[in-house]
Formats: sequence, C-alpha cells, structure tokens
Amino acid sequence: MTQVDFYILPDTTLGARLDFACRLAETIHRKGYRLHIHTEDEAMARDLDDRLWTFKPESYLPHAVLADEVDPLPPVTLGWETPPAPGVEAMLNLHPEIPEWFSRFERVAEIINQHQDVLTAKRACWQTYKKRGYPVKANDLTGTSRNAAG
Repeated sequence: MTQVDFYILPDTTLGARLDFACRLAETIHRKGYRLHIHTEDEAMARDLDDRLWTFKPESYLPHAVLADEVDPLPPVTLGWETPPAPGVEAMLNLHPEIPEWFSRFERVAEIINQHQDVLTAKRACWQTYKKRGYPVKANDLTGTSRNAAG
C-alpha cells in the first residue's frame, strides 16, 4: 500500500515550497527511488525545472520535463497531465488535488506551506488519503507540535 508523507513548512510563499521540493527531490533520489514530481501546471513544472538546476551549486539532480520527450528518461521527471512511465516508485505531489493514479507509487510526498489555498487543498488531500485507508504521516517542520492537516 502507498505510504503518504506530508511535510508541513512554516513558510507562506510558493518559492519556499518549491525550494523545499528541490531538497526533498534530492533526498528521495539519493535514497534510490525513481521520482515523478506532479505539478499544478506547465508554468510550475518549468519553474521547478529551473530551480533543480540551481538550488544547490554542488549537486546535480538528473531530471526532465515529460513534455520535452527526453529519451531515455532520467530518474526524476516533472509533469502536470499524464502519469510517468511504469517503474517510478515515488511521487512528489505539488498539485492541489490527488491524481487518480497516485496508488501506483510506493511513496507519495505532499508539501504544505502556510498559504491558505495550499492549506485548504492539502487538508482535503489528507482527509481523502485517510478515508481510503492509506498510511499517512505528518512531518511538521514548523517547530510546533500541532496537528497540521486534520
């Protein structure tokens, strides 16, 4: 069954959320997972693509936007419409909604920041995962011990 992890950030900006997504993607890749980052739209995918090249000068995270039709696909892909090819074990979901194909992954990560739209959308995602019986874990990075999503 898919394990779902929520990461709760103290920040309110999209930039902080995408910067954390870069660091989390690097960690997931380092652990040996093939990763798909599901974005809200093409603009977010392109922004994240740029950030993945520059977020850390000493690291390189092999990645590509699925719409660019790179062959062979690197271990990290970004997309906003269709699911990645089979064999990808983890998904980082930056879309406000849960894609219908999320259960094909071993692991799913969701990032919550303190922007009201994100809080509202991800609270609904949390409740959906829980109602469907998926194991959900909150990783509160805000420095508080409150229940973040419920």
